[in-house]
Amino acid sequence: MTVQPADGLSPAAAFPDPSHDQWQSLVEGVLRKSGKEVTGSAAEEALSTTLEDGLTTRPLYTASDESPDTGFPGFAPFTRGSRAEGNAAGGWDVRQRHALTDPARLNEALLGDLENGVTSLWLTVGGPAGVPVDGLARALEGVYLDLAPLSLDAPADLDAAATELLRLYEERGVAKNEARGTLGADPLGHEARTGVEADLAPAVRWAQRCEAEYPGLRAIVVDALPYHEAGGSAGEELGLSLAAGVAYLRALTAAGMSVEAACGQLEFRYAATADQFLTIAKLRAARRLWARVAEASGAPAAGAQRQHAVTSPVMMTRRDPWVNMLRTTLATLGAGVGGADSVTVLPFDHALGLPDAFARRIARNTSTILMEESHLARVIDPAGGSWYVERLTDELAAAAWAFFQETERAGGLPAALRSGTVAERLAATWAVRSSKLARRKEPITGVSEFPMPGERPVEREPAPDAYAGAPGGLPRVRRDEAFEALRARSDAHLAATGSRPKVFVAALGPAAAHTARVSFAVNLFGAGGIEAVHDPVSVDADTAAGALAASGAPVAVLCSSDALYAEQAEQVAGALKSAGAAQVFLAGRPGEYADVDAYVFAGCDAVAVLTSVLDRMGVA
Repeated sequence: MTVQPADGLSPAAAFPDPSHDQWQSLVEGVLRKSGKEVTGSAAEEALSTTLEDGLTTRPLYTASDESPDTGFPGFAPFTRGSRAEGNAAGGWDVRQRHALTDPARLNEALLGDLENGVTSLWLTVGGPAGVPVDGLARALEGVYLDLAPLSLDAPADLDAAATELLRLYEERGVAKNEARGTLGADPLGHEARTGVEADLAPAVRWAQRCEAEYPGLRAIVVDALPYHEAGGSAGEELGLSLAAGVAYLRALTAAGMSVEAACGQLEFRYAATADQFLTIAKLRAARRLWARVAEASGAPAAGAQRQHAVTSPVMMTRRDPWVNMLRTTLATLGAGVGGADSVTVLPFDHALGLPDAFARRIARNTSTILMEESHLARVIDPAGGSWYVERLTDELAAAAWAFFQETERAGGLPAALRSGTVAERLAATWAVRSSKLARRKEPITGVSEFPMPGERPVEREPAPDAYAGAPGGLPRVRRDEAFEALRARSDAHLAATGSRPKVFVAALGPAAAHTARVSFAVNLFGAGGIEAVHDPVSVDADTAAGALAASGAPVAVLCSSDALYAEQAEQVAGALKSAGAAQVFLAGRPGEYADVDAYVFAGCDAVAVLTSVLDRMGVA
């Protein structure tokens, strides 16, 4: 339906209504100029981007992509939000994560966060990475427990941590109906991380007690982060969260709880990534899928999923960590627009150890700026109606449902974890993604693209690992891990010799001919911690040998235009080899130049190239 302005003036009235075919014809013309002869739908496919889970992002979406069944906010299937008012009333819950072991230090951090915008607290309790259970009272001194919801993470001893929290509620006069938060029971998530077979009985007991005595407390968290951190795709993360949720529903209803009460004891935790549109679609799809589970279980009215979004640990980098502020901002935007009830922004130095006060301040202020200054929470489901987002939500939901059904056919999540089915599936997904990362098809700013080999490292107090010494479980991966290993080798060489590994940049001809490929080569080798020496500005067959010797580099890379390569590459490469170059690269597509050992180009396996160079240099 077209809504006419009150004055009767339509801004588009003077323009013809173009057809999809006309647009495709224009695309064909543009592609033809770039040397691609494609017509019709093939032209559109040439501009499409392939995502994980078999999804494709197309260059154009139209009204035909509109989803027919999004519903309304607060109503099944809850795609547009679990509550009719969304986050418009007060914004999303800003939940800060804390993993300090000293009660006094933890107390100081908690009070500081609560005074500056944080609205709930996520605490690790017990074990090597959490505050001791007997220190919880000290850590929570001055915290108004009736106002600040608590979310526990107690992988070592759920019973002790939950018992102590409820004791503190009673001791401090918090009425049972005023207690808010979650006890954090997630035996299946713990099994996924450690390989220790899950016992669901304690989680069931705490759920029964919360349902009977503490209406504002949820006992169980369906944590999808173990699958995300093992390299899983968005669809796999969703599918496994559904399988976990169903496993908990079965256990709770078998113990006598109604489906409605059982659903009310679950909170779902998902990763939010810097791909803001995929994050938006993931959270919307998660609600739709859980509504379908509740409907199939006979409780359609109980299908409103409670969501906690956490900025992705996988995307956080150890090099140039300041860029993580930008990544978490995009992830928080996606989580907020996607309708998450609670959002945790991991500090930018999360991958380096325990965050300092500055990092925590930036993390909590990320949500504050998006809500208070950008007014992001004032619109309910702001992505609703976007043909792209609606189509992506539909396709992601279909992929996740298919994987959920596959997991159920394997016997459910517990059986799939123990048989290795989940691990194999996630490993295969990560292998494909690792190849893209290695080839820089998925660039990592500050790491694989625009690295700073000479940057001063950011140092933090090491963070204890809650799962150190676990017998098994899923791996935890990071996007930067392959490049981080290369940079660590370079750091070790610097510590041992006082200098970085070097590569000599042999640029041919004027700057106009070689600048683009020089920049490419400097970035490429810098990603492995290899310092590029570009002095002099250009060389030829007569000056290359002396320039190589002056650089102190054992390898060289030729950089110029294809035309100058044809004229000079073989002579300069020969001169470099005669001067002792152990390896000569050429920046450009592979050819047949004498004395050129290898070629580096956009899309080459950068990790393999850099590994081979460091090996040849003897950098251990």
